[in-house]
Amino acid sequence: MKPADRVALFTRLQTANPHPTTELHYANPFQLLVAVILSAQATDKSVNLATAPLFKTIRTPAALLALGHERFEKAIRTIGLYRTKARNVMATARTLDEQFGGEVPDRREALESLPGVGRKTANVVLNTAFGQPTIAVDTHIFRVANRTGLAPGKTPLEVEMKLLKAVPAAFRKDAHHWLILHGRYVCKARQPDCAHCIIVDLCAYGAKRV
Repeated sequence: MKPADRVALFTRLQTANPHPTTELHYANPFQLLVAVILSAQATDKSVNLATAPLFKTIRTPAALLALGHERFEKAIRTIGLYRTKARNVMATARTLDEQFGGEVPDRREALESLPGVGRKTANVVLNTAFGQPTIAVDTHIFRVANRTGLAPGKTPLEVEMKLLKAVPAAFRKDAHHWLILHGRYVCKARQPDCAHCIIVDLCAYGAKRV
């Protein structure tokens, strides 16, 4: 995709949604971290339903540890892979409490040292909680980057590295949210809604349905 087309693409996405953000509900970086861990292979809606009652009182690692593993696991049982996620979240809470003074770190290396936190989760937290210009490549962003020709790649990491170069600096902080929302609601996996796509004329997708 040509540089001018990349600017046009993000200008349109910005105009349509000037202040994009995650659809996960949270009140502080710790709650966001928990929600992102829980959202792996699950919908944001299902995570929000499970965390709504929890987050009324659970705002810190210490509060989650006080709740205990059994009650936390029961509270998130409607989320896919909840047993594994419960173990990871509780282990992360313990690590944060013991090694980071109960605070979520704003450094990639520290975040990725936490149980259940990989590069994608770290990128979401760094971007959404701390305003860093990172891009977390999930299935939606991977699809949009490849379909449009914005940053084609064979792996999430390859796409991420290309996006960091391809996205104009002025748009880099919010690019993650624009792309994920576009993939979730317009450039859908099975049936992309090209007829209602605001960037369709800039897209390299060969099977456009206009």
